[in-house]
Amino acid sequence: MTSTDHRKSDKVPFVRFFQRRNSQFQRKVSIRIGERANYVNSPHVIAMVGLPARGKTYISKKLSRYLNWIGINTKGEYRRQVTTAYKNHDFFRPDNKEAMVIRTQCAIDAMKDVCEWLESGGEVAVFDATNSTADRRKLIHEIVCNQMGFKLFFVESVCDDPQIIEQNIIEVKVNSPDYQNMNKEMALRDFLQRIEHYEERYQPLEEKTEFCCEQHGESEQNLQGRIGGDSDLSLRGHQYSGALTQYIQQQDIPGLRVWTSWLKRTIQTVSGIPAPQERWKALNEIDAGICEEMTYEEIAEKYPEDFAARDQVKFTYRYPRGESYEDLVARLEPVIMELERQGNVLVVSHQAVLRCLLAYFLDKSADELPYLQVPLHTIIKLTPVAYGCKMEQINLPIEAVDTHRSKPKIPGTLDDKFKREKWNALQNYHNHNNHDTS
Repeated sequence: MTSTDHRKSDKVPFVRFFQRRNSQFQRKVSIRIGERANYVNSPHVIAMVGLPARGKTYISKKLSRYLNWIGINTKGEYRRQVTTAYKNHDFFRPDNKEAMVIRTQCAIDAMKDVCEWLESGGEVAVFDATNSTADRRKLIHEIVCNQMGFKLFFVESVCDDPQIIEQNIIEVKVNSPDYQNMNKEMALRDFLQRIEHYEERYQPLEEKTEFCCEQHGESEQNLQGRIGGDSDLSLRGHQYSGALTQYIQQQDIPGLRVWTSWLKRTIQTVSGIPAPQERWKALNEIDAGICEEMTYEEIAEKYPEDFAARDQVKFTYRYPRGESYEDLVARLEPVIMELERQGNVLVVSHQAVLRCLLAYFLDKSADELPYLQVPLHTIIKLTPVAYGCKMEQINLPIEAVDTHRSKPKIPGTLDDKFKREKWNALQNYHNHNNHDTS
């Protein structure tokens, strides 16, 4: 996001006011502070949050444009003229007490002006400032909500792309009044140091959350190369369950919640994890219809046309009396919506389901989705960042079969690893090891 306001100094709170054009929408103004606290149409303050050069003013301007478009015009702007107090980045040092007093008073004065305007019949004010500490946001909340009875919400703008940040600084910040007596190189250097001072005390609205997803432990039907079903974990699957429990306990993740499907293999996988657990039917594996509990080779032999058709358009192909990936995406919509508003969540589900979830968070296309790799006994950790999610894979050292089938060059053909002889050999090897172990 690139800001286009060359006048605004980041140390100066910047407020936009909005008011209905049509007088028929004007309400009678309360003369007692806080009397409107329970009104549905209470005045609102939108307070921006974020480090300098993160696009807060850009968002404010876009919001202003939208409000104008739906009939709420800009009444005015507030800008406290304190730029004469600014000499260099030292003004923003956390230990500069004199400057801190000036900046705090500036914010208080801005909020007073906001509240006076809202008391006179205004409806929405956007408070465009860094508001980068919990103390500053607490001060705003005290004035707006507790003293005035207005509605308040914070909008945080996060950007961690150095190129975008530098572009914002060069295009906007170095042309601000603070730097009118500096050349661009000095201004850029000074502003970067200013950002460093903010970073020392910056407190995001919420702590970073993590979303971990993984397949269940290896199941008995995984060993047989069969799809679907509701089988128990294999011996190695149970070993993975123990390793997963140990790993999760070592991480000590605050507020962790565990989601599984209704199928036994996912529930058994997390049986030892000491965290609140929820079962979601929506997280059940894709319904293979008449092909449930068959191997790929059996499907290719019994339903060759269907098997080839699925290879051609895997996302939209629907198993006879079953589901397609497209159906699965629709089924998972409420899960996605709930994940977006949760804290730390561990989702233990199935290959097709996790492909859909990963495609959403990693912005993968419908063509890529059915072929995303979700290996057994591997934790996939997703951490939200400014423009998506950062993915990390954690492999726990428990062997498992490979259930991934890549897109074939010729539809309807099958790799050797999915043929009966291969799976029989794997089953015999596994049974032999189980016998030795016991």
